[in-house]
Amino acid sequence: MLRSNSPLAARWGGFGLAAAIALGLLLLGKYAGTTTALTTAAEPIAAAEQPNSGQPPETDAEEPKKLEIATLGGGCFWCVEGAMEILKGVDKVVSGYEGGFVKNPTYEQVCSKRTGHVEVCQIHFDPEVISFDDLLEVFFKIHDPTTKNRQGNDVGPQYRSVIFYHSESQQKQALQFIAKLNESGVYGRSKIVTDVEPTKVFYEAEAYHQDYFAKNPFAGYCQAIVKPKVDKVNKEFSDKVKRD
Repeated sequence: MLRSNSPLAARWGGFGLAAAIALGLLLLGKYAGTTTALTTAAEPIAAAEQPNSGQPPETDAEEPKKLEIATLGGGCFWCVEGAMEILKGVDKVVSGYEGGFVKNPTYEQVCSKRTGHVEVCQIHFDPEVISFDDLLEVFFKIHDPTTKNRQGNDVGPQYRSVIFYHSESQQKQALQFIAKLNESGVYGRSKIVTDVEPTKVFYEAEAYHQDYFAKNPFAGYCQAIVKPKVDKVNKEFSDKVKRD
């Protein structure tokens, strides 16, 4: 402790207590500011020292699949859906209505045969895994393309055989595929009546129609009509079927 009679003590005493506190705060702020400035100045130097490989940062995110859509109608959409959704490369199948003139048709309206719609399936597929021609091959195996507006006991314009193409390439492939089948004589004297038309407005069917066979495999219609088609795909296209 400084003695009361020392020159330094006298000097501080001359300033008074308030002045001493003020000067202390001033000095504290000065040195604190200097420390902050030094820290801030050091940050860009540290950042500049980080290595730069010239490559973008790595990420675990995968690029989304580039899917295409095929829209096919060949009788009850439960049948087409059940057969198509088990194929490798098929991302999803959506049952719905297309080709008519009534907006937002219901199943009951379509069944009345007065809306112009066809029961179809939109098949979302990866062309790097399964081609459009592959889908057509399965499609013509699971329904009779030689009967107009009819598949077995399902009769009406909503059951007509049709391909709604989404590109000129699909149109060309569909027409060529049909021509080859007709030339092969696989249907005897009968000719294919499958329509090939540009895609129109697609309306998704009611929720209870989606994945119908998968959810109702033991329903009477599914056992009698859908299952035999799915079994045929499993047997004749085993190399193209998904395996658990």
